[in-house]
Amino acid sequence: MTTRPRKGAPGTPAPGKLPLPEVAEMKRRGDRIVMITAYDAPSGRIADAAGVDLILVGDSAAMVVLGHDSTVPATTDEMIILTRAVTRGAQRPLVVADLPFGSYQVSDEQALATAIRFVKEAHADTVKLEGAGPMLSRVRALTGAGIPVMGHIGLTPQTATMLGGFKAQGRSAAKAVQLVEDALALQAAGCFSIVLEAVPSPVAARITEALEIPTIGIGAGADCDGQVLVWHDLLGLYAGRAPRFVKQYAELAPTITAAVEEYASEVRDGTFPEQKHTYAMSEEELAQFELSLAELPV
Repeated sequence: MTTRPRKGAPGTPAPGKLPLPEVAEMKRRGDRIVMITAYDAPSGRIADAAGVDLILVGDSAAMVVLGHDSTVPATTDEMIILTRAVTRGAQRPLVVADLPFGSYQVSDEQALATAIRFVKEAHADTVKLEGAGPMLSRVRALTGAGIPVMGHIGLTPQTATMLGGFKAQGRSAAKAVQLVEDALALQAAGCFSIVLEAVPSPVAARITEALEIPTIGIGAGADCDGQVLVWHDLLGLYAGRAPRFVKQYAELAPTITAAVEEYASEVRDGTFPEQKHTYAMSEEELAQFELSLAELPV
């Protein structure tokens, strides 16, 4: 005997949720796919209201939220907390949880255990991992267990040190061919989509053309099937140096700073709070309160 899944139960699409097969259909129709990172419930709600298709809870949170110098220090527990918050805020977009460094590289079993936590505890719809090669068996293990996987090749921040730093990848013919081969291998392993980061646009265009699954570009040109940007970069909130591929659609840091400075000034000079920001009590209750205070021992 089976029972109906409860609304919002892990592993069951919520009403109005973008179906995963629709992502592939968007590529076939030529519809551009919009993905953005988010790290909490308010940003998840805003991304949802803005009509994005996919939300990536990226391990970029280690840098833009937690203050680290790279993505590597992000832990599974931290990423689960952030992913859980985003899934509370976002209803329609598919939520992709980034598997942090060290949580899937050791073995297929480790990768599966980590991914299951994101699905069960954080209600993620899919997970993302970086690289190809040894990671192909990870992809097969996860998809074999029914967990959709997004791949990620090109500049892979978790292993940027081995790549010589945060630099564009695939700029030689041999390395470009390797990226094409990696993309095809990830597709064959079962990925539903692949992020192409910091890849020359002609290379990204050929990868996109060769694949049946969608590509999501970040610094990979306009021929990818979709694009992704980091929340804090897009909104002008991150104090670090933005990569050249970032377009800043707003500059909110100065606005927020000015607002906090104004608040601090008003607190210090006594102009906040005003009467309209306070609560009152009836004259009778106030009088009774004063009488009660008078009866208290000093």
